[in-house]
Amino acid sequence: MPELPEVEITARRLDTALRGAEIESVLAPGMVTMKTFDPPLDALVGRTITRVSRRGKMPLVEAGDLAVLIHLMSAGRLQLFDKRASLRDKASRLLIRIAGGERELRLREFGTQQRAWAKLLPIADVGADEMVASLGPEAYPVPRVEELGELVRQPRHLHPLLRDQRVIAGIGRTWVDEILWTARLSPFRQGDDLSDEELERMHDAIGTVLGRALDHYEAVVGESLPDKAPMPLEVHRKQGEACPRCGTTLEAVHFKDYVMTYCPQEQTGGRVLKDRRLSRLLK
Repeated sequence: MPELPEVEITARRLDTALRGAEIESVLAPGMVTMKTFDPPLDALVGRTITRVSRRGKMPLVEAGDLAVLIHLMSAGRLQLFDKRASLRDKASRLLIRIAGGERELRLREFGTQQRAWAKLLPIADVGADEMVASLGPEAYPVPRVEELGELVRQPRHLHPLLRDQRVIAGIGRTWVDEILWTARLSPFRQGDDLSDEELERMHDAIGTVLGRALDHYEAVVGESLPDKAPMPLEVHRKQGEACPRCGTTLEAVHFKDYVMTYCPQEQTGGRVLKDRRLSRLLK
């Protein structure tokens, strides 16, 4: 799933390209894409795009007093194309066509599940939408250390805690691996067990990792957004390789739909954590 750095660079590039552009038409080929019906999509026709931003991991396309809130889910991509898609394009979910040419802002989704969605809302109602209202503070810029402590000092493991959008918005499975490795903290450490020094390390790691990712994307992502940006990763999904700091072989715990990567020497006191796949096989 695209996370804060990927959605932020998408919003920045689209804002630069589309601010001030007039919407010619809007189509929703994805049968289950739109989660709202009032106002209708036609209400966007003739409006000017005033801003493209994000809320957590969700892009937000603003046009006057209306806004399109988009959730990319795991396989969605929001990109600007110079040529319009065929309505028979099975990957297209939402098409916002720009006046004065062939440009088109296109929500595409790879695969057949059709989980990506969009809502057309009055801008005044965006903050009250259930998906936005439930978000915790944005992960970047990182909240103050004291605020972060209030958010994460819970009796929960750090890996799922930092991925919980109700706690802090924008971090997912990829960047939480990078953050915890940078902070030298176990993914199974309890949030309410963190010392003040460990909390400081995690605070600094969030800012460093997300800031570095954004700097990287600013340097390598051009005007045309790729399907998948080259990610500046140190450890995520690099199990079996050497830790970039100490050289220890990186290990992983496999869950049903994701992999958690860590350095046993620097994060878990030399312990290799039990792999859930092997646990199931041995039962």
